[in-house]
Amino acid sequence: MITDKNMVRSLGDQPPILAHGRRAPDRREISLRWLSGTFLTGITSSLLMGVALFAALDGRQQLAIPAEAYAALDAGSNGDEQATAVRGGRILSPKLVAKPADKTIMEVSTMTHDGEKEVVRKQPFVHVKMALAANHQASESYPDFDPLAIFSTEEADEESPVSRTGTLYGSNVDSEVALKTVDFPLRGGATFDSSMSLEEVEENVRTNGSVLTEGSTQVASLYYVDPQRFASENDGLDLLQGLTARIVEQNKSDAAYETIDEETTEYADDIIPVRRQTDIATVMSSAGYTKAQAEDAAGYLGQALGASELSEGDVLRIGIIQNGETQKGQDARIVRATIYSRNRHVLTMAVDDKGRFVPGAEPPRLDAVATAFDDNGAPVMTSSHDLPRVYDGIYRAALSYGMNADMVGLVVKLLASNVDFQAQLKPTDSLEAFFSVTDERGMATEDSELLYVRAKFGDAVTAFYRFQDPSDNTIDYFDQDGKSIRQFLLRNPVPNGHFRSGFGMRRHPILGFSRMHTGVDWAAPRGTPIISAGGGVVEKAGWDSGGYGNQTLIRHANGYVSSYNHQSAIAKNVKVGNKVVQGQVIGWVGTTGLSTGPHLHYELIVNGNKVDPLRIRLPGGKSLSGDAMAKFEKERDRIDELLNKDGTGAEVASN
Repeated sequence: MITDKNMVRSLGDQPPILAHGRRAPDRREISLRWLSGTFLTGITSSLLMGVALFAALDGRQQLAIPAEAYAALDAGSNGDEQATAVRGGRILSPKLVAKPADKTIMEVSTMTHDGEKEVVRKQPFVHVKMALAANHQASESYPDFDPLAIFSTEEADEESPVSRTGTLYGSNVDSEVALKTVDFPLRGGATFDSSMSLEEVEENVRTNGSVLTEGSTQVASLYYVDPQRFASENDGLDLLQGLTARIVEQNKSDAAYETIDEETTEYADDIIPVRRQTDIATVMSSAGYTKAQAEDAAGYLGQALGASELSEGDVLRIGIIQNGETQKGQDARIVRATIYSRNRHVLTMAVDDKGRFVPGAEPPRLDAVATAFDDNGAPVMTSSHDLPRVYDGIYRAALSYGMNADMVGLVVKLLASNVDFQAQLKPTDSLEAFFSVTDERGMATEDSELLYVRAKFGDAVTAFYRFQDPSDNTIDYFDQDGKSIRQFLLRNPVPNGHFRSGFGMRRHPILGFSRMHTGVDWAAPRGTPIISAGGGVVEKAGWDSGGYGNQTLIRHANGYVSSYNHQSAIAKNVKVGNKVVQGQVIGWVGTTGLSTGPHLHYELIVNGNKVDPLRIRLPGGKSLSGDAMAKFEKERDRIDELLNKDGTGAEVASN
């Protein structure tokens, strides 16, 4: 045992040695340092954990359960393509392969005019539904985003465009049919023969009794006709020829036709390729299933498999039931799970009536199982941080679905007034199109024509139909109410310009006093093209002595006049009396007249009064009426019927 004296000797009884005359530390000072350090360490740790948790949750929010993926993709994933892993440590990419096809090729009867004849023939069309927020690979290069190229057009054509597709015909034809319409002769030329006697009628029936039918029933077999009355001993006709009988099997029920709508229950398969060894619950959670669903299914599968993990190269096939309630936020119900290893069936578990997994038979094979790891896979939903611009998303998706660059460019032009192409895509953004092709490959050519488009960006939906006005043979695109999708007037005639000065009172930069600024200034480098805000007739094109410099005035319909000032030069084809079309280049930005720098001073005059071009409510584009509207409605209804739509362009059934 160590005595007190020995302890003092071992520990020492002298005060600590301090260098440079420094005093001994105060215990209270040491406690304050410790408290401050502990506090700062706790805050730093909390911040780091919060950042990590936020990053994890942000990435996790982008993983959709199969039913959510189905709703976002709208029409489903292309069965010929395969999902690939995306950045963020995701093990797999879900794909619903048993959904309605998102690209359909159909034969449709169309009618074109050939002189006095109307020629009806079948022509292939393609109906595509594209989820834009997906990893599409464009089949060809596409132009960079250029606002001027989107809004500008070529000079007004002298001849009206010719419709190569024609109009949709109301009936199907098996071969090419030529129709010619002539006036019914109202005067003379029509002779009427005397009516047949009763004996002549009976003789006709006696001769043709064996072939006359009413629906699927032979006339001679009807109860009110005596077959022997029309029989002949010498003609050798068999009155029983053509009669058919229907045999109904025992214990067989004929189900009534079920109308499919958004509330109808649908079965779908979710093909999940496993790219590295991991446990079953993690695989399902990474695919978007809830924790409860993943753990419940993993428990049964792990017990039957004898292992809790899946190996690299395995494929997990989940069968789910979903309906309208699923798309409203309810979880999809898992009814079957199958595991494949190297494309070989391992086991299948199915849900019984009590909701428990029991061993089941292997379901019919799907091609998607064998191609689950192919590199040219189906596009998959990506993280919102990786989504491209709207402009790039439209081009990549449309080109990958068989549309050509010219057709996609037309879609972009038609959507330009309603869509911000520089904005980032949202996961639910989609595009639907219906266009003609030349063969069964479903690829658009230079002769293909776009008949219908439905675009959904956020909560805004834009749908329009192609129609050729019979009054002037002009081709344009109209909404369901027959109003042109094109704007009456553009508010910015310099697509590459920047807003510099608005409409209203301001101090004049040259004159030095306040006066009314009767237009809007768009700044741009000298030589930047200026386009016509709308179609009309040139009223003035030349120098203005009042300070406007090179000025162009264009008169539009309904008393509207647009004024373009300070131009460096006016296009040579813009002369008084000439017609211009919307988007046509009419001049170039300059600084002529009373101007401090290159810009366009744009004015809008309505019934002689100058108004604010950015605030005035502009009328819509061309509207159909009368006979043209009636023909448009027929064309619209035929397209809706082909695409299984209601009157608003919304899908009412799955194909």
